Amino acid sequence: MDVDTRLLRYFAAIAEEGNLTRAAHRLFVSQPSLTKQLKHLESQLGVRLFTRSSTGMKLTDAGHALAARVPPVLAGWDAAVSGTRSAARVLRVGFLASAANDATQDIVAAFGRLHPGWRVDLRQAPWSDPSAGLAAAEVPVALLRLPFPGDETFCVRTLFSESRCVALPSAHPLARRASIPFRELWDDPVIVAPSLKGTWREHWLALSERDGREVRVGAVTEHPDEFLGAIAGGYGIALVPASTPHFYARPDVVYVPVTGVSPSDVAVAWLPDAGEAAADFVQCCLDVTRSRRTGCDRRSG
Repeated sequence: MDVDTRLLRYFAAIAEEGNLTRAAHRLFVSQPSLTKQLKHLESQLGVRLFTRSSTGMKLTDAGHALAARVPPVLAGWDAAVSGTRSAARVLRVGFLASAANDATQDIVAAFGRLHPGWRVDLRQAPWSDPSAGLAAAEVPVALLRLPFPGDETFCVRTLFSESRCVALPSAHPLARRASIPFRELWDDPVIVAPSLKGTWREHWLALSERDGREVRVGAVTEHPDEFLGAIAGGYGIALVPASTPHFYARPDVVYVPVTGVSPSDVAVAWLPDAGEAAADFVQCCLDVTRSRRTGCDRRSG
């Protein structure tokens, strides 16, 4: 019988926390999703692993037996994966949407010069995982945007900031404006990602800049194509980084600068025990973005 290691990690978190809500928060997944995965694991094993009580989740005898064996299994698997990747000389890097924008290829090239023979495997994550694979330890390092759920548990360095604009359907009454004050968009429905409630969603809805005005959700999308299709179809609007038109241009979607909202910060984040190659990749991120910023300052001067 083959069991996904992610299911075992979910089981271990529930066993250690003794509470579904706390385990879901620790794993950065929704509680319904965690409950579903637990049921899937129990179905695969053909046993009941927990019983619910007023105090939380209590391990059954079968659950205790599994809980005693899972930690060394996961530790052994993590060591095997780390050793295999090191031997293969591949660094997996998670990213969201456009990653570090135009700097991404320069960062990869800089890492290649530092580690000849290594390959950077860029893994794009859906918007339902703002950690870009870090939370599940699927990658040791990631290029993403702040804030993201659990960012305080990882090592994080901000690379640069960029302003935000609004993505509108081309038929929107404000689509021909040179810029739009954010308050004029408060009543429009918004396209959102299916991520957890918290700082990530609050940032992209700009909740702190709405003066208490309630948000109307027009559609929930997980991937860029679905996101842009919903906007083009008139289901709503969305705040996006100013670089988005460069990567996701289409004739039925218009991008207009917005005033009255905070910028978007691009960062590199990594696991505390990510290893030497990941540490070198982080340094390449810092060096490249610093060099590009200095070059821009010289040109503007």
